[in-house]
Parts: sequence; structure tokens; C-alpha cells
Amino acid sequence: MSEIILVTGAAGQLGQRVIHHLIETYKVAPGNIVAATRSPEKLSELEKKGVVTRKADFDDAAGLEKAFAGVDRLLIISTDALDTPGKRLAQHKGAVAAAVKSGVKHIAYTSMPGPDNSLVTFAPDHLGSENAIKASGIAHTIIRDAWYHDNYLHGMPHNLQGGKWYSATGDGKISTISRDDCALAIAAALASGTSESATYTVTGTQSLNSRQIAAIVSDVAGKPLEVIDVTDEQLGQGMRGAGLPGFVADMLVSADANTRAGKFDIVTEDFTKLTGKQPQPLKDFFVEHKAALTA
Repeated sequence: MSEIILVTGAAGQLGQRVIHHLIETYKVAPGNIVAATRSPEKLSELEKKGVVTRKADFDDAAGLEKAFAGVDRLLIISTDALDTPGKRLAQHKGAVAAAVKSGVKHIAYTSMPGPDNSLVTFAPDHLGSENAIKASGIAHTIIRDAWYHDNYLHGMPHNLQGGKWYSATGDGKISTISRDDCALAIAAALASGTSESATYTVTGTQSLNSRQIAAIVSDVAGKPLEVIDVTDEQLGQGMRGAGLPGFVADMLVSADANTRAGKFDIVTEDFTKLTGKQPQPLKDFFVEHKAALTA
């Protein structure tokens, strides 16, 4: 009997891609995959493929225990509860406790690079979640995903329209990776059948500063893009002025500060260790998504 793998957040972008790679890349039988989300009605397409669907609400501890019943390997994709301090960590701790009660044999978790030494506002959530998993006594795989290439598609089209990118990263470098490559690495870990505990930091093959990134964007888009150095305060004010919620602005400012401090300048070969492949370079990603970049 093959292992039963449950993926939380299965309706989200990362969860969908993890399940895609489990089935298509690693040939896991759909019937051995449980897709879980608080809104299972969103999973009808997966159900048609033979994937089992269950309701999993991170604010309902008893419900999580029920959802995790009979599961061998559990992937906890970190939740999006960032607007209330402490809420996400409480949700994750509840999921770990439910996994213990349900007899889950292995927990995988999506974290971030260097959460124990980070300026990013949500880093304590990830560190606390990692520690809760380690304290559970269950074998685990922690996958620390670098900043997504995809994140640039949110603000970069606007930057290109004005020809200016306001950044508080200074000369700091960051290594980024596509969301799909992260999903591929996570699926590889889930499908491996390992009983060992390990932590992987999944990054691109190089670190770049904002001017190097801007040059790639400009080259692909065929438009000039100048980086304008600003302070954390100026960046935060600009984001709030543009209508971003305060907690989102604070998060993005903290990410720039983390880059400036060199704490995102991490390059590993863990992606290749897990998948046997090379991650997609940033330029190739922008070429693939040129329509979104220049929208």
C-alpha cells in the first residue's frame, strides 16, 4: 500500500502546483493524494482526476484531526493569516497537534530562508512553526522557500510604466526562485518516501541586487527601468499612499531591509539535490511571463 499524502492549502497557487507535480512529474496515484482546504468545493477539478478532497480549516482543531485521519505524510503550506500577529503561528501549532493525534508519520512544512536571523515581519511565525514540528517528535522535512520570482509580477508592471523602481534594498542581494520550482522541490520531497528529518533551503543559482534585476526586467520588457534608492520610511509611506494595507506595507519594507542586510543572499544546491534539475533563471521566468510583466 502506497503512502497517503495530504496537501493543505490545496486550492492555493502553491498547493495546486504541488499536487500537479505529484501526479504529473512523480507519478503518484491520484487516489493516494488528499487535497485539503477550508473550501473543498474549489477542488472539483482535482476530484475529477481521482484526488480525495477534504475540508481542513486551520481555525478548527477538531476538524483538522478528522481531516488528517489515515494520512501518512502531511504537507502544511503556511497559511495566509498575516493580518493578525500570532494568528498564523497558532494555526500551524494547531495543525501539528492534530497531526500528532491523527498518527501522521511525516510532516513537511513550507518555511523561509534563515527564519532564526531575519528582519522579515513574518519570520517568527516560520521559526515557531519549525520548532513546533521538531518538538512533536514526528519525522519532518522543512522546505525553506526563497522569495518567489513571481512576486515581482505584482509591482514590476507599475514600475515599468513609470520607468522607476523605488527600493530600500541598497546594494543587498537576493536569490529568488519560481513558485513552480518550489512546488516541484516540495513534491519531490513528499514523493521520496524518506523517513529521515531534514531541512532544505530552496533558492535560485545566483543572488542579484536591485540594479541587476532591473537590468534583466528592462532587457526583457524593452523599456528603461531606473532604481531609485529610498529609506524604509519613504518606502512604507509610498506603499500606504498607494493603498496597500499597513501590514502588507510593513511586510514588504521588512523584506527590503532583510535584503539590504544581506540576509536573503543565500544560494544553495538544495533544489538540485531534491529534483535533479536546475531552477529556472529569473530572466527565463520574465521571458515566459512577459505579457504579465508588461501589462
